Amino acid sequence: MEPKMTPSHPQSADPKRSLSDKFYFAAWRWHFYAGLYVIPFMIMLAITGLMMMFITQFDGRDGEKIAITPGETTLSLSEQAQAATNAVPGTVVEWIGPKAEGLATVFRIKTGTGNQMVALNQYTGEIIETWDRRAGWYDFADNIHGTLLLGDTGDRLIEIAAGLALVLVLTGLYVWWPRGNFAKALLPNLHARGRALWKSLHAVVGFWMSALLIVFLISGLAWAGIWGGKYVQAWSTFPAEKWDNVPLSDTTHISMNHGATNDVPWALEQTPMPASGSDAGIIGIPQDTAVNIESVVILGRVLGMEGRFRVAYPRGETGVWTINRDSMSSDSDDPFVDRTIHIDRHTGKILADIKYDDYSWAGKSMAVGIPFHMGLMGPWNFILNVVFCLSVIFLSVSGVVMWVKRRPSRAGRLAAPPMPADLPFWKGAVLVGLLASLTFPLVGLTLLAVLAFDVLLLSNLPKLKRALS
Repeated sequence: MEPKMTPSHPQSADPKRSLSDKFYFAAWRWHFYAGLYVIPFMIMLAITGLMMMFITQFDGRDGEKIAITPGETTLSLSEQAQAATNAVPGTVVEWIGPKAEGLATVFRIKTGTGNQMVALNQYTGEIIETWDRRAGWYDFADNIHGTLLLGDTGDRLIEIAAGLALVLVLTGLYVWWPRGNFAKALLPNLHARGRALWKSLHAVVGFWMSALLIVFLISGLAWAGIWGGKYVQAWSTFPAEKWDNVPLSDTTHISMNHGATNDVPWALEQTPMPASGSDAGIIGIPQDTAVNIESVVILGRVLGMEGRFRVAYPRGETGVWTINRDSMSSDSDDPFVDRTIHIDRHTGKILADIKYDDYSWAGKSMAVGIPFHMGLMGPWNFILNVVFCLSVIFLSVSGVVMWVKRRPSRAGRLAAPPMPADLPFWKGAVLVGLLASLTFPLVGLTLLAVLAFDVLLLSNLPKLKRALS
């Protein structure tokens, strides 16, 4: 499939090459340069993704896997909260119910130094385990996965890598696309040897993983700070106007997140919180009943919350009780039953009740895409994602191996694919580049920088051009 070339790339300057050959060389060149930047990030994302999935699957992110011996009756939630704060002095900010009778209840407690998690036996009040929510291996992997431990700078670098990975997928599919027997291109040629075998395995694995890789990249980009936060999420946020005449807080739902840990649905993060202290809302907790953790959890179960769900305590006089069941937080493996309910802390009235069906199409896509991305939709999803991550690592390593085997023996040469002598339909290519730049701004800026380097600088520095050729 790949033309044979001498180190001087005579085919790149052959004006008699066919139109398809010219496109092939152009696609291959962009595939190569995109890979130089993307490969380290893809390996990092795959490894940290594997770490988080295995920790979630076998240990849990928020203590959801801690087993206990069930008793006959449980302590009241107030007694459980008291036992938790006796062990870790502070203010309770969240109750996390158990998925089953034989699993522990977890409280999140805000202390002077941060947030502590307390897992206890709800039947006896025995404290089983306490830990800093943001100090575990899951959190370490999550911070690398999202920001490289570099904050916004790391987020931007990863966003560029994810966007260029889309370029990598599209150009890779074009280079792979069979010019003859299509069926033979779907299976690797195991009879090949050396670089030919690596190339066959790389191409076939890349083809089979391409659709899944696009899903992962798009869902990951929707978390990123520029394309996700400034474009897609901003346009797709749940409109607070759907809450009829409910007073709104100055804070948004994203304030409920704890560091890099997402505790509220993606579609709600930029939506203003409702505020307590009015007569708005519909009857939730009966007027003659105290509004506290006991009555809020009872209301959640009356409204259909089963198994594990969460209750966030009010923050301040205008804060609200929030009942939340979110597959992204491993509360269930079914994103279609995700639900967020806000309750006035003074009157017990329901101020907002948001279900999956209330989201926009982008919100629905992310409600499914995020738990799928995280491998939380059941054993089949976990197994699929493990295979996917291992495939991404293989594609990255095999790309490097092919490059090493392809490089000329003399040192100081990058061995990049040749630039076509003339690129047909260049105006169309520019238009596609402009559309990509508008869709993914950081990727567009990167492509423009690479183009300027390739056309303006590289062509005027012969020694550098030879080194990168």
